[in-house]
Parts: sequence; C-alpha cells; structure tokens
Amino acid sequence: MARRYDPERRRRIIDAAIRVVGRSGIAGLSHRSVAAEADVPLGSTTYHFKTLDELMVAALRQANEGFAKAIASRGGLEDTRTDLATELAGLLGEWLDGERTGVELEYELYLAALRRPVLRPVAAEWCEDVTVLLSRRTDPVTARALVALMDGICLQVLLTGTPYDEAYAREMLDRVVSGT
Repeated sequence: MARRYDPERRRRIIDAAIRVVGRSGIAGLSHRSVAAEADVPLGSTTYHFKTLDELMVAALRQANEGFAKAIASRGGLEDTRTDLATELAGLLGEWLDGERTGVELEYELYLAALRRPVLRPVAAEWCEDVTVLLSRRTDPVTARALVALMDGICLQVLLTGTPYDEAYAREMLDRVVSGT
C-alpha cells in the first residue's frame, strides 16, 4: 500500500498534544495518547517527534503564538498615542477572558520548563519576544519588568481563580511604565 501524503499531519499531532495537555495535563501526554487524539498511527507521532520533549517544545512554540496573535490583533502597541498600561491591561483581559483552557495550557507548558530543561529556551523566547515588542514603546529594562508583572498577574488569576481586575492591572502596569 502506498503512503498517503499528509502535509498537515505534523500540525495535527501538535494540536492533538495541546488538547491532551489541556484535558489531562502534562502527565497525560504520551505518544499513544496523542496518536489516539490526532487519529493517526502511533508511528506517525514518533516519526515527527522522536521524544515527548520534542513534542512539548513544538506545542509550547505553538501556544506562544497564541499570545503573540492576541498582541498583534489589538494593534495598540504600534500606536504611540495609546496609553501603554491601558493597552496591556486590556490585552491581558481579552486573553484571560478567552478560552480559559487554552490559557491554562499555555501556562502549564510554560511552567513545565522548570522540570524540563529542553523547554527553557522556548519559554525564554516568549519572554524575549514580548520584551522586544514592548521595547518599541519603552526602554528594555521597563519592558522586562512589564513582562514579569503581566506574568505574575496572569498566574495569580489562574492559580487563585479570582476574576481578572483590569483596573488594578492598569494601575500597576502604569506604575511600572511611569516609574512611580
């Protein structure tokens, strides 16, 4: 039997891995669980991703794209007339008000870098990419502080289950931006 060419298979496997982690956490991720979720032969997952770490790197990279798309879709970071703190607080609100499972998944993969060194460069890429974006509007040190603050706010919301307080976020982000 001839092989069937499936140019989207790699992407479907990554999408399936993201769904598995979203449903069962990282502990539930295996080549077998991803193959079943993607409806592909087990050999396909191991062909495209020799190890689970490789698969998690690809999933984290794809998850990182979600936040980058959220930033790009608002467009306010490019407009120097917009208030940076207001724009960032609104962005966090939109992101946290979106599909909660997706946000939790992104953070689960991001925090998995604590135990899986292979994920650390990808997690660092996210921080660096957002810092570079924010550095267009402020200095690099302030941009790094803003990334750290946004990370902290998101983690607190996710871990405590408290609603996102956009006014609080805006005030804290403004304090960092203005240096007060």
